[in-house]
Amino acid sequence: MNPVRVWIVEDDKDWLRGLADYLNRQDGIEVRFASGSPEEVRRTLRESEDPADVVLMDIMLHGVPEGIALAEEVALASGASVVMLTSLEEKELILRSFQAGAIDYRVKSAFEELPEAVRAAARKRSPISPEAAERMREEFRRLKRLEREFEVRKFKDLVTPSELELLEMIDQGYSQSQIADKRFVSIRTVKNHVGNILRKLKAGSSKEAARQAKEMGLFDRDD
Repeated sequence: MNPVRVWIVEDDKDWLRGLADYLNRQDGIEVRFASGSPEEVRRTLRESEDPADVVLMDIMLHGVPEGIALAEEVALASGASVVMLTSLEEKELILRSFQAGAIDYRVKSAFEELPEAVRAAARKRSPISPEAAERMREEFRRLKRLEREFEVRKFKDLVTPSELELLEMIDQGYSQSQIADKRFVSIRTVKNHVGNILRKLKAGSSKEAARQAKEMGLFDRDD
């Protein structure tokens, strides 16, 4: 059986030499290319007649996350499986790496796991490491929180404090006539306010608009 052809892209020269030596001593793995230069990687990618089966790609190259762009280029140009490496645990970079086409993510300190990660990547059966999976879940949660915060800000920008109070009364079960009595305004004024709210929020009913506001926590007086 032919050995798994591995490329290593890493800007720490000592770690690069050590990793290449370690992998070359593993059964069925052969390091064919090792460099810390993005330019050299791109040139070799264009010119080499000995493509990689698996590329171990450092996310941070010379202080910037150049490895993410390189991962996408390598995956598209050669079809090699890309495993991202880093000594950091920057959550947003993990998600971006998988979006770029990487199939796995490994922390450098767990280098003893790399031989099996390489073999799995060569079989196109890489399970995402538990660390990477957790980082991705955290990043998705972070993005979900940002999305919710954006929706809340957008809602609050559309309605006035007075309109928000009206929605809270609707949520509490007050009828429009009861709201008019409690606010010392005419029923026509309440209806106009409700109409304005529905138009701005594009909601189907005042109860739907009130439900949206409640789910966003906008009736919480401590918020």
